Amino acid sequence: MTLIHWLVSAVAILIAAYLIPGVTITSLVSVLVLAVVLAIINVFFKPIITLITLPINIVTLGIFSLVVNALLIMLAAMIVPGFHVNGFWAAFFFSIVVSLVTALFGMMSRKAV
Repeated sequence: MTLIHWLVSAVAILIAAYLIPGVTITSLVSVLVLAVVLAIINVFFKPIITLITLPINIVTLGIFSLVVNALLIMLAAMIVPGFHVNGFWAAFFFSIVVSLVTALFGMMSRKAV
């Protein structure tokens, strides 16, 4: 993970935590650690879980991926001190906002190049 991508993820996490009630981050260090932990989870665990849940994803036309993302956010909340999520729905909307903000920053950086 490059430094720019790591910082973009951290900014996306800060924005999502600000917008979503039920998500608490206590320090900037927690945000940076969370960005790394989410990257590690997405690299190592998400492909395996996606493969296991592939039949459900096919039936739901990919909507179940949002549930998987929320559960992975809840896993990250158990690992990272200073990051707390109040339940499934807060994690669900947090993952959506982080994905959208990261995609927006990605589109802006591609247009700048």
